[in-house]
Amino acid sequence: MPITYQKRQREMKRLEKQRQKAERRAQRKITNREQKGLPAESRIPPGDETGIGIGAVPPESSRQK
Repeated sequence: MPITYQKRQREMKRLEKQRQKAERRAQRKITNREQKGLPAESRIPPGDETGIGIGAVPPESSRQK
């Protein structure tokens, strides 16, 4: 079943809006951290929304038993 041009345009617009929203969220997070005076090293790297870090072991309290 082919996707109509209008549906494809709608999907592209939705994805673009989602990307822009994520960019605004990331920028707002950086701005808030700068206002609070946190050093650059404590910032969460882009794409790591959990704040745990890549390869980090979660604390004992968050592990499932």
